[in-house]
Amino acid sequence: MQILNVQKYTSEFRYNLKLAYPVMLGMIGHTLVGLVDNIMVGQLGTAELAAVSLGNSFVFIAMSLGIGFSTAITPLVAEADGENNIEKGKQAFNHGIFLCTILGIVLFGLILLAKPLMHHMSQPEEVVVLAMPYLDLVAFSLIPLIMFQGFKQFTDGLSQTKYAMWATILANIINVVLNYLLIFGKFGFPEMGIVGAAIGTLISRIVMVVFIWGFLKSKKKFKPYVERFSFKKIQKTILRKIMSLGFPSALQMLFEVAVFTAAIWLSGALGKNPQAANQIALNLSSMTFMIAMGLGVVAMIRVGNQKGLKNFKDLRRIALSIFLLVFLLDVVFATLFFIFNTQLPRFYVDEHDLINQLDNFEVIAIASKLLLVASVFQISDGVQVVVLGALRGLQDVKIPTLITFIAYWIIGFPISYFLGQEQAFGSVGIWAGLLAGLTASAIMLYIRFNYLTKKLIVQNSNS
Repeated sequence: MQILNVQKYTSEFRYNLKLAYPVMLGMIGHTLVGLVDNIMVGQLGTAELAAVSLGNSFVFIAMSLGIGFSTAITPLVAEADGENNIEKGKQAFNHGIFLCTILGIVLFGLILLAKPLMHHMSQPEEVVVLAMPYLDLVAFSLIPLIMFQGFKQFTDGLSQTKYAMWATILANIINVVLNYLLIFGKFGFPEMGIVGAAIGTLISRIVMVVFIWGFLKSKKKFKPYVERFSFKKIQKTILRKIMSLGFPSALQMLFEVAVFTAAIWLSGALGKNPQAANQIALNLSSMTFMIAMGLGVVAMIRVGNQKGLKNFKDLRRIALSIFLLVFLLDVVFATLFFIFNTQLPRFYVDEHDLINQLDNFEVIAIASKLLLVASVFQISDGVQVVVLGALRGLQDVKIPTLITFIAYWIIGFPISYFLGQEQAFGSVGIWAGLLAGLTASAIMLYIRFNYLTKKLIVQNSNS
């Protein structure tokens, strides 16, 4: 009997992974842009690597708002798809793209206004000087990136997850080539250092938008949604509906990304080497997190579909199958981080660079300790993001927003701040706070999901 109970969840694994793998690859693709930048820039020195970390910390905050907001499109389109209502899905798509475009422009402007804060954050001056021109270009790339997210969330809502994946793969190829040419000045191109990395990021993100728009216009399935696309048909009621879902979702992602950004700043106050080590551990953790985030999107799609069908028993069963799947995958990632904690950081720095050898050895030593902490919070991080995806599929966003704020800023950040002091545990203390926040978030969000789904099943059986 127990075997049969487990099978009703594991039987969903194959379809969940089939739907998730393009999303996972697409999410990893976003992170690979940062990974390639970090590995290539790391060859220039620890100051350059720390500068990319500092510049991206501003961009990550803005990007979290944009990506979080765009997730409102997916459950609306998924619900419309479950109802077989093309017009409702088209309205969600059109209004979502409009809002994503406006938001991208606004976020770019806000980053430019926030740039002077770098001089007041106790960061090394050489790092700030290097980060300034890098930030200008990467901030501008947010406009095409958030527009792309709007297209991606729409196709995800229709369970067509592979098109965004192809766009991301193409963008990564372009980014790698441009980085090689422009960072190091190969084949006659100017040697531009980290500014070259920023140019590669910008161009690759523009290509993503052009590519996916062309794909949508050429495919028969999407024609009812994209034909006669016009910003002139904007309706305030639909805008309000998307914003009522989008802004709480944006805040949820902001609270998490902001606490990781705070970890970057706290690490910077400890010096350039702890900051560079933090960036390495954060980048590696982000790679595995994107797997979980891909499953979070699947939870949002499948829960949204079942909500449209009003099939709440299957909704709960499918969601629980995704929770179980992410738990098992993250146990594997945790094991890998634990076993290879000293080997992985060596990919980011040149141990044979005699000029920076002492700095590089210190960076490797700190990063290896952080990966031990990261190996533990893999599971908490994965569970919380898929449960959050399921709650978005239910279009429940306000209470989860409060939960994420409490978890990261009432529980997690104070621990990071006090244990992260140089006289306490330093970088490891900062990451202990991240672990506490993620674990609290996972537990509270699951309690919320458990309560809501049981309530919906009872209400549906009584009606």
